[in-house]
Amino acid sequence: MLMSGFNSLIGLLFIAMLVFAVVALVFAALAREDAYRAADKQSKSFWLIILGVTVVVDLFLPMLILQIAGLIATIVFMVDVRPALRQVSGGGRGPRGSSSDGPYGPYNGGR
Repeated sequence: MLMSGFNSLIGLLFIAMLVFAVVALVFAALAREDAYRAADKQSKSFWLIILGVTVVVDLFLPMLILQIAGLIATIVFMVDVRPALRQVSGGGRGPRGSSSDGPYGPYNGGR
């Protein structure tokens, strides 16, 4: 009984890793190539290859060490590369700010 619950938990973990890698791959594919250069990150093709290999490993090669390496690459992309790409591309500002905002609030030219 306990082992079947443990196995289903492990299966859910592997599915979550696969979904996380697919989402990162989609984000990497949708970003512009010049944004990678402007953010001073590895090239778009580099990240597409790394994340694509991660998805293939998660789908077809149930080797834990390779899946963990892919998970680390996916986490690096999502917490380091993707925010840098969003900042360079101008995305993600939303209602927080505009192009005239300085570090301490809106810049209004001394008015």
